[in-house]
Amino acid sequence: MSDPGAIGPSSTSGPVGGAPQRLRGGVLGMADIAAATMANVGPAMSFFFGFAFLAVTAGVASPLTIVAAGIAVALLGNTLAQFSRAHPSAGSFITFVGKTFGPVSAVTTALLAGLGYIIAMASVIAISGGFVQITLHHYTGIDLPWIIWTLLLTGLSVVLMLRGVVVSTKWAGYFFGVEMLVLVVVSVAAIVEHRGHLSADPFLPSHLSHGLKGLAAGFPLAVYLFIGWENSAALAEETENPRRNVGRAVFFSIAIMTVSYVLFSYATVTGFDYDVAKLGDARLPFIDVAHHTLGALAFLAYIGGLTSTLGVLIAGINSQARLVFNAGREGLLPSFFGYVHPTRRTPTNAIVTFAAISLLIIGGWGLGHLLGPDGGSMNPVVFFTESSSLGAILILLVYLASNIALPLYYRRYRPQEFRTVRHLVLPAIGTLAILVPLYYLAKPGQPAPYSWFPVAALAALLGAVGYATLLVRRDPNLAERVGSVVADAE
Repeated sequence: MSDPGAIGPSSTSGPVGGAPQRLRGGVLGMADIAAATMANVGPAMSFFFGFAFLAVTAGVASPLTIVAAGIAVALLGNTLAQFSRAHPSAGSFITFVGKTFGPVSAVTTALLAGLGYIIAMASVIAISGGFVQITLHHYTGIDLPWIIWTLLLTGLSVVLMLRGVVVSTKWAGYFFGVEMLVLVVVSVAAIVEHRGHLSADPFLPSHLSHGLKGLAAGFPLAVYLFIGWENSAALAEETENPRRNVGRAVFFSIAIMTVSYVLFSYATVTGFDYDVAKLGDARLPFIDVAHHTLGALAFLAYIGGLTSTLGVLIAGINSQARLVFNAGREGLLPSFFGYVHPTRRTPTNAIVTFAAISLLIIGGWGLGHLLGPDGGSMNPVVFFTESSSLGAILILLVYLASNIALPLYYRRYRPQEFRTVRHLVLPAIGTLAILVPLYYLAKPGQPAPYSWFPVAALAALLGAVGYATLLVRRDPNLAERVGSVVADAE
C-alpha cells in the first residue's frame, strides 16, 4: 500500500525542475544490504577500539551491557523497519521525520544527520590509516605517518563506490566476511585456551561495576558499537522489494551483531582472566588475546582489523552519502548533491563531498592539536574516540526524532494499520533507551574536549533550525517535495 502523503516521481519536480534523478533500482538483495549493514557496523574496528573503555566502565559483566544495547538498538530497528515498510526512501530518517513533522524538521534532520554522520565517518577514515600504521610498525618497524595511509585508503574506497553500488557493496561484504571469520576464530580459540577456568561471571548482574549505575554508564559505549545498523534503509531505492527486505536486513544484522559482540567480549574478558584493570590498560585488548592464544598467527587479527576499516569506509560512506544525495534531490540541501552519474547511477557529488568534508574535519582537528596548549600531533586512536562521540550525539538526536515520529506518522497516514505495541509502545521504550546514552554523552563535568561537545551539538541544532526556517519561507513548495521520491515507485 502506498503512502497517501507520498508523491511519486512521475508527479513531482526536482529541486531544479523536471523529474528527480533516480538511483539504479532493484539491484541489491536482502543478503547484500544485510552484509553492507554489518560491514558498516565494523565489528572488528568498533570492538578493537571501544571495548577496553566499556569493560573498565561496566566491569567484568560488560557482555550484559552489550545485550542491553542490542535490545535498545532492536527497538530502534523496529522504528526504521516500520517506516521503511510504509515509505521506503534513500532519505531514511530525514524522510521519515520530515513526512511527520513537516519541511522545517526535514531540513533540520538533513543537516544534523549529514553533519553527524560526516563527523562520525571522519573518525573511521582517520583510524583506517592509524591501524595500517600500527600494523606495519608492529611487524616491520616502518612508521610512516598515518595520514598517508588514510588518504590512500579513502581515495581507493571512493573510487570503488563511484564504480557502482553493486560492486562496492559486494566488496564491503567480502571485507566483512574476512573480519568476522578472524574474530570468531580468535574468540573460540581464546575460550578453548581458557576452558579450564571458564566462568559465568560476565553474565551475572552482580559483576557489573556499581550495579545498574555501571550498566548505564557503559550503555552509551555499547550502543556506539552498533552504529551503522541503519545502513539498509538508505539503500532502499536500490534494493529489491525494499518494504520487506529493509526491515529483515535491519533485524538480521542487529541479531548477528549482538550475538557476535557477546562472544567477542566474553572471549576478551576470559582472555584477561577477568582482570578488568589489566584489560583497560591494554591498547588493543582483543589483539593481545590473539597474541596470547595464537602466537605468530595473531597477524590474522590485524588483517581482520584492516578489512574492517575498509568495509566501514565503503559501506558507511555509501549509505550515509545517499542521505545527503536524497536531501539534495528533494531540495532540502543544495541541488548539487542530488546529481546522479548518467551511466553508473551513483550519487557522485554526494559521495565525493562527504569524503572530502570528513578529511577536512580531520585536518582541522589535527591543526587544533598542533596549535593547542600541548602543541602535539593528533593521535588517530584518540581522535577516533573524540570524533565518534561528537558525531554520536547528533546521530542520537536523529534517532530520537524518528522514534517520536513513528506513532504520529501511522496515526496520520496509515491509521488502519496502526498497532499499539508496534507503533507506540516499542518506539516509546526506544525513546527512553536513547535518552540514556544522550545523557551520559552530554552530562556536565566531563573533561575537555568532551565537555564542549554538547554545546557544539546544541549550536548545530539551533543553526539547523534557523537555516531550515529561512529555507522553507523562501521555498513554500518544499513541503511537497519532502519524501516525494518513494524507493519502489515506478
